[in-house]
Amino acid sequence: MRVVLMGAGHIGQTIATLLSNCGDYQVKVVDRSADALAKLAHLPIKTAQVDTTDAAALRAELKGFDAVINALPYHLAIMAATQALEAGCHYFDLTEDVTATRAIMQMADGAKTAFMPQCGLAPGFIGIVAHHLSKKFTQLREVQMRVGALPAFPTNSLKYNLTWSVDGLINEYCHPCEAIRDGQIIEVLPLEGLEHFSLDGTEYEAFNTSGGLGTLCETLKGRVQTLDYKTVRYPGHCDIMKMLLQELGMQFDQENLKNILRNSIPLTMQDVVLVFVTVSGERDGQLVQEVFARKIFADRNEQAPLSAIQITTAAGICAAVDLFREGKLPQSGFIRQEQVELPDFLANRFGSAYQQSRQVESIG
Repeated sequence: MRVVLMGAGHIGQTIATLLSNCGDYQVKVVDRSADALAKLAHLPIKTAQVDTTDAAALRAELKGFDAVINALPYHLAIMAATQALEAGCHYFDLTEDVTATRAIMQMADGAKTAFMPQCGLAPGFIGIVAHHLSKKFTQLREVQMRVGALPAFPTNSLKYNLTWSVDGLINEYCHPCEAIRDGQIIEVLPLEGLEHFSLDGTEYEAFNTSGGLGTLCETLKGRVQTLDYKTVRYPGHCDIMKMLLQELGMQFDQENLKNILRNSIPLTMQDVVLVFVTVSGERDGQLVQEVFARKIFADRNEQAPLSAIQITTAAGICAAVDLFREGKLPQSGFIRQEQVELPDFLANRFGSAYQQSRQVESIG
């Protein structure tokens, strides 16, 4: 399968490595940064330095390819999908942006090629898990989805290190969030709905953020009484972010806040991804609950270390593309994450990264 990968950042580099090393994909990576592309020189791939904000330039790179994998910032998703449509390529991305997803859904209507956004961790894998569990019930009552990409060793007051896109982080903290209450789809505010829980002896907090549900609200509408998604952090994080964004008004000066975070909060490769889904409802005349929980830790290989968010995000989109190539997903139109069968995902060579929790390595 011939694939153009847009974006050679941390996630893009991992996607390129996974696909090019498996033998079933011819990969070309396009990015505006020569330095980012140079980091891929050891891989059996093609590269092209292109202004990724230039629609015509991107479209020119798609000729002769079967599919586009978009690992660019979320605000470029609509433009990238449009170029894929015009070039006759299948399209996959990692966006958590609700507006972009709705636009892509519209352009996929009647398309001869496939469009599958939201192929990462949340939205993405979390929706696949929740939908799989929901099918085990004759009557659904509540679906709770919780995901966190966290530093393994937090040391600052925010109890956070940068583990993925700052643009995506602030976007999900600032936009309204979908949920289902009393069987109806509603919007709730980001950074609200604060709750606390513990897992394996560690205390966490969780609160509303935008985009993590993907299309699950529409899929489960009329079947479930309560459905929500919340981001997991260590206790205290939410209060500080509310102060910055709401009390200091930095939700209206997001670029300045992003620069502050990039200059003040260190990047870490020592992170952990937490996935926690609970579903309750009736089965065989009884009220029962199903739980899915995973912790995935960073790969500390000295030669090629990978953060947990790199592993899980790249595994999500590579598994989606691989399942599509194998004919296990629709071959045209809009594809929802919940159309992926969880057993197929976990059995996939890329999706197997989620199969078992990894043990954290001790620091000597």
